[in-house]
Amino acid sequence: MEREHAPLEGVTTLWYRRAHRKWFGGVTRYYTPFISPTKEHVFTKRELREIAPAANAGVPLVPQLLARNAEDFLWAASALADMGYGEVNLNLGCPSGTVCAKGKGAGFLAAPEELDRFLETVFSRCPVAVSIKTRLGTEDPAEFGRLLEIYDQYPVRRLIIHPRVRKDQYRGRPRLAAFRDAAGRSRAPVCYNGDLCTAADAVAFRARFPGVGAVMLGRGLVGDPALARKLAGGPPASRAELEGFTAELYEAYSSGYGSRHSAVPRMKELWSFLICLFRDGGKHAKAIRKAKSPAEYEDRAAAVFRELELAADLRPDWTDMDWKGWSE
Repeated sequence: MEREHAPLEGVTTLWYRRAHRKWFGGVTRYYTPFISPTKEHVFTKRELREIAPAANAGVPLVPQLLARNAEDFLWAASALADMGYGEVNLNLGCPSGTVCAKGKGAGFLAAPEELDRFLETVFSRCPVAVSIKTRLGTEDPAEFGRLLEIYDQYPVRRLIIHPRVRKDQYRGRPRLAAFRDAAGRSRAPVCYNGDLCTAADAVAFRARFPGVGAVMLGRGLVGDPALARKLAGGPPASRAELEGFTAELYEAYSSGYGSRHSAVPRMKELWSFLICLFRDGGKHAKAIRKAKSPAEYEDRAAAVFRELELAADLRPDWTDMDWKGWSE
């Protein structure tokens, strides 16, 4: 089974991807946080940094695009083809209110006929393969019947299905009955995404859906960077690996963002996920979150490795977290 890494704005940066690939691996494909091309047809400096082929050498990367205008999408796809990319991913899953208000992401699903015209233009002229990340609809899973009819008209490289509707956001359980129906009908190869937070979750999914050849792992893989490796038959994350990974990433962020002060907020966000690998880590997570200087952060991160027991496959509790940054 292929194992894909879902993008998370501000976390799964080029530095994260390189460090993850080095220390843990196991991922078949990484996706960039979405790039939203504008009518100016110019990538921003941040976007160029993220997609620069040299910066992503050795990392199997698929750029993700968020667009409603076919010409903007085609410009970006052509520019990425010139950089050597062979595939781009269309984001039709992001449920963010600001994104959907522009009719992009999951908001585009509310206009199926317009989406059909968009895809007709894209697939008739796009110089690279196109995969699609989608939800089941905006309000009701029954909307997916028409959406799948549209997708099936085109040579979609891969259909990544997050089986919630836009109004669900990330609440409630994924709608697995709807996913089973969609996976059985789709002409494109299907990849599943949604709430696979531990190795046990992924193993249970594989037993239930043996015909699905790929899964996209999101918060579970950020919380346990060895999750994909474990699904490929490899070992869980060791204390030494986690310490090396976080130290390398901290140094990369310090260099990339210009200072340790700028790196600390990025590391705090990462630790809000990683702490789930350690037993009884609540107080340490709170201490890291309250760190006001690089020295305080460094001391409190070191205390996690020094004082806490590493525990594999703990069920993470992220009920209080804000998922607006997920770039699906």
